[in-house]
Amino acid sequence: MIRLRPEQRETYLRLHAAVWPSVEKTLRAANFRNYTIFLRDDLLFGYYEYVGDDYDADLRLIAADPQTQAWWKLTDPCQESIAEPGSGDWWAPMREVWHLADEAPDEVPDQAQQGSGR
Repeated sequence: MIRLRPEQRETYLRLHAAVWPSVEKTLRAANFRNYTIFLRDDLLFGYYEYVGDDYDADLRLIAADPQTQAWWKLTDPCQESIAEPGSGDWWAPMREVWHLADEAPDEVPDQAQQGSGR
């Protein structure tokens, strides 16, 4: 997650309505798939699936790309990090608390069939 600066909202949305093909190509080359950014009020939530085998090397590949660096010069001022100070993160990581598996495990009776899963 990261905070979207309200005064930069329109700029950020305009940029992401037409992400540069070279930036997308670099993300694909770095084994990022199904990358999505969601917006709620002034918070951005990013989701992607990583399909490579050397995440740190692929992050360096992205960071070394001149077109991505130019893209970040446009998008970074639109964002305000909420990551833990000193963590080195720009976007704050989130902890997964639940995930719907693609296939159900062997049928296990529900402990309780109540509520809406919230």
